[in-house]
Parts: sequence; structure tokens; C-alpha cells
Amino acid sequence: MTSGIELWTTATKGDGIFTTKPFAAGDTLLVGRIEKKLAKNHSHASQIGEHEYAFHAGLISKFNHSCDPNCGIKLNAQGGHDFVAMRQIKANEEATFDYAMRNFRIDHFPGNCTCGEKACRGSITGWRDLPEVRKEHYSGYVAPYLIAMDAEKKRSKDKRTPVEVRV
Repeated sequence: MTSGIELWTTATKGDGIFTTKPFAAGDTLLVGRIEKKLAKNHSHASQIGEHEYAFHAGLISKFNHSCDPNCGIKLNAQGGHDFVAMRQIKANEEATFDYAMRNFRIDHFPGNCTCGEKACRGSITGWRDLPEVRKEHYSGYVAPYLIAMDAEKKRSKDKRTPVEVRV
């Protein structure tokens, strides 16, 4: 078990990860370790590259989504996702992250979001569907391949934009 976090049952979301001690902004709650690479996406998989997916070992799949999370993602040297506090987290507080911080598209959560945050988007979306202001808010706490994919998407779109020609 990782020191400082435990798996608890929530009142409305099933299992979730809760802190047993306070964490300061920048503290790592959980170091991600890839257990198995996958041929395609899965509801409990993590995107680890543009067309790469994997299962992480341990409690990572038990972190619940929030549209206003207290944790973000940092890629570690082994390619796993470390969960890092974006702000102060108190003891006994649920540790959450936005699933858009690791997935460009979200295909496995078609229903309404139940995070209950004031900033709730209403549905669990991927990085490509986040508003720019939210992407900026997540700066430094998102998987870097998403930034690269977003930049490539914008470059491709710019190449297709017709140029006005005056004669």
C-alpha cells in the first residue's frame, strides 16, 4: 500500500482514493508503474502515447474523475503516470484527477459526469474537448503527449484553413 493514501468506498461514486495525511502542492501521492501495455483503449486503461495504452499497477485505476481536481499527472522515467497534488490536500480528502489529463479522447464514459464540482463540464471529456482556459489551468499537470497531439491537431487545422485570395 502506498503511504498516505487508501482505498475507501464513497457515498456516491463507489471506490475512491482518500488521503490519510496532508499533501502540499507538488507532492507525489502515487508513483505510476505500468503493469501491461494494451493493443487498444479500455475503460480502465491509461493513454501513454498517441496510440498507446496501458494498465497501471496498484491503485491508479481507483482515482475518481473530477472536473476540478486536486491532483494532476506527471510522466515518470518509466512512462507511468505519477499523481501529484496540484494544491494543498487535507487528510481524509478524496484525491481526484481529470481523466482529460491523460486521455486525448474519452470513449468509455458516455453518461453525465457525477463529480459534483461547481466547474463540472456535465460530461467526462478528453483533452481535445477541454476549453483552452482549462488546458491552461492544467499546465504542468498533464501528460506531455497530449500537448503534442493538440499542437499537431492545430497545425493540421491551420493547413486546411482556406486563405483569402484577392485579385
